[in-house]
Amino acid sequence: MQERILKGSVHKLFTNDEVLGPILPGLKALRVVKLYEADIVELPDSVGKLNHLRYFDVSRTKIKVLPKSIGKLYNLQTLKMYPLGSLEGIPKELQNLINLRHLYFDHRLKFPVGMRQLSNLRSLTHFRVGKEIGLGIEELSSLNQLEGELSIYNLEHVRDGEEAKKVNLVGKTNIRKLRFEWSQAEVWLSSSNDEDVLEGLQPHSNLEFLEIHRFKGERFPLWMKSRFFLLNNNLKEIELANCNKCEGLPILGHLPNLRHVRIDTMRNLKCVGSEFYGYDQVHQVAAASEETKVLFPALKTLHIENAGNLIEWMEVTERAVVFPCLEELTLKSCFQLRSAPSHFPSLKKLVIEAVNSSMSMASILSNKLTTLTHLEIHNVQGLTCLPDGMLENNKNLSFLKIESCSEFTCIAHHGFEYCCSSLESLLISWCRKLRYLPDGLLTPSLKKLNLLFCANLESIPDITPSGGGFTSLQILSIIHCPQLSSLPKGLEYCTSLEKVGIQRCSKLTAIPITQGQPFLGELYIRDCPELSSPPSGLEYCTSLQKLDITGCPKITSISIHSSLSISLRDLSVSHLESLPTLRGFTFLSQLKIRECTSPQIGPEFSASLQTLIALQELRISCCPNVESIPSLDKLTSLSLLQISYCYGLTSLPSVVNLSSLKELEIGRFWEELEPFPAFQGIPHLESLTIDGWPKLKCLPDQIQYLTSLTSFWILSFDGVEAFPEWLGNLATLEKLTIQDCKNLMYLPSVKAMQRLNRLHTLSIIGCPLLRERCTQESGPEWPKIRLVPFMHNGKDHVQLRKPS
Repeated sequence: MQERILKGSVHKLFTNDEVLGPILPGLKALRVVKLYEADIVELPDSVGKLNHLRYFDVSRTKIKVLPKSIGKLYNLQTLKMYPLGSLEGIPKELQNLINLRHLYFDHRLKFPVGMRQLSNLRSLTHFRVGKEIGLGIEELSSLNQLEGELSIYNLEHVRDGEEAKKVNLVGKTNIRKLRFEWSQAEVWLSSSNDEDVLEGLQPHSNLEFLEIHRFKGERFPLWMKSRFFLLNNNLKEIELANCNKCEGLPILGHLPNLRHVRIDTMRNLKCVGSEFYGYDQVHQVAAASEETKVLFPALKTLHIENAGNLIEWMEVTERAVVFPCLEELTLKSCFQLRSAPSHFPSLKKLVIEAVNSSMSMASILSNKLTTLTHLEIHNVQGLTCLPDGMLENNKNLSFLKIESCSEFTCIAHHGFEYCCSSLESLLISWCRKLRYLPDGLLTPSLKKLNLLFCANLESIPDITPSGGGFTSLQILSIIHCPQLSSLPKGLEYCTSLEKVGIQRCSKLTAIPITQGQPFLGELYIRDCPELSSPPSGLEYCTSLQKLDITGCPKITSISIHSSLSISLRDLSVSHLESLPTLRGFTFLSQLKIRECTSPQIGPEFSASLQTLIALQELRISCCPNVESIPSLDKLTSLSLLQISYCYGLTSLPSVVNLSSLKELEIGRFWEELEPFPAFQGIPHLESLTIDGWPKLKCLPDQIQYLTSLTSFWILSFDGVEAFPEWLGNLATLEKLTIQDCKNLMYLPSVKAMQRLNRLHTLSIIGCPLLRERCTQESGPEWPKIRLVPFMHNGKDHVQLRKPS
């Protein structure tokens, strides 16, 4: 096969094979070589003999160094090296590829020198300016055919504006997107030339996307104010980020095609006003003129974030139409903002977050706003309620989120029945003074209702069939509302419910789900101490897949009706005196049992447990009175088994037939036991967590036969001072965690630890004696672990050596 290939005239080679060197010299007619994701670490020098090669892709390989012979590929047009995280550098011979048109590589790499030689280059997504000869910004001067996007990094290395002008961005008319960026390390250092440099980087007027990052000048360049730039360019998006010394914004209001503006982290910005809008910059209209100006005529989204000193956002006072097409407005972390415009004729989405005054929000949400469909309010200080008329005026509002408003007491002062007829999602969280939701807010259109961490919420409006019910409600979530004593009556009319979660509602006594929930797929009831019984209509929830009733100590028994045997996949229960019978639940895949008080797992449950042939996860924990667990041999699909914190348990169940078991978590049994309870060998076990107690003097010997183990977590073996030599037999081990073994001092011998040649992470947490003895270079146990690549001591991750 190989001989036939070498004799043929092959033009294309696509491979992910590591075997390349033997066949490459004979394929001199190749035009295309694609080694994407090939398992190769180096290229042979013979690659330089592929004189006809046009396209070369080594992305996602393991190559560290390119051979210098790559500089002989004089006909190469496309070179792809991205992503290629292992590559350490690019040889200077790259400058010989005078026909290269498209070059792709990671911007973090050290740049090749002499880029100016590649005068045919069209695709160069980034350039990192260096201090050395051949790495200066002037290397871009001759690349006049560049097109698409270009990011220029490390602009602090540009000497002045004259040097920047040599790039001739005005003449590179095929570039559509530009990004200018100074390095982060230089952000607060004095830089007197940033303004000159940016002035010299003036682009052509057909630019569509512009980003400026970490600019340290106080003023934006004059070319952003010029008449030519304002009237004759196609700019669609602009982003200004970390320009922390600028006190104002560039003129943007008259850009005819500008769609998106993002302003992020401008700490000196205090006012957004006339300069931003650009009064009279274009039309030069007299004050008495009847002409109406249109400012930001095409803008769709405006995002202002981390402008901590912004105080005023001025309203346009002249005859003008402003933001006629703006649909999304975001204001985040503008803590001091006191004023904002009030006229947004097309606004659909508004997000306001971390503002210390509600005045600016009230202005935006004035009576003029009627188009809103999405409103998010986060951490607005002083906000007690939504502005009067806001809900009534915005009848198409479908999404409302109010979060972390500490003074918020009510949705609105006055009634607004039927004014939220389009509302589909309502989320209110961390509003501690909110006491009630008024009638009329919860409408038949509502699909999602989430009430979270409202410490004083006392009531939710009832659901009545005369009001149409919540026929669309799909998700109901109420978490940590300790004053809420009852859920709304009429939940049976919510016939579209798919998920219900009730958690940490300490006064709640009943869940009024009685019937009519054919689509309910998930029901979570957690940590409701006064709840005395589960919902009575569970047998009607024939689509239920996940049922979690935990942390409700007054619920001591649960009956799982046979009508759920087909749908139920995941069951979690706790605090039960008797476990439910699950005979016939052949599709159940996860079962979690916690804090059950009975000393015995009843015979009916034990018998039904054997029928759970699809069970993949079984967790039994914190059941202090359980003395025995029945055999699990018939659970042949089980992949995870946890039995822990069962302090009355003296033996483990039989697991001899569990060939699918991959994860095992066991421990914290009867503390008078001196040996750990025996458990059979599990041939395919990959992860083991074993939790001990003070009387144990050694690790269970059976562990040494777990020859597939990759993760081993050892906890609380306080009586163990030394680990056994057989630990070195776990040759597949990759991660070893040793935690809270207070008297442990010795690991196995150096020879045994060296047999763990796949071990890449060792964690020693809460083991003071061993940790001291493993001190890097000086500890007596250090020679045993020095070859482990990564060490974790509970606080820090330390790379001890580079993984091979």
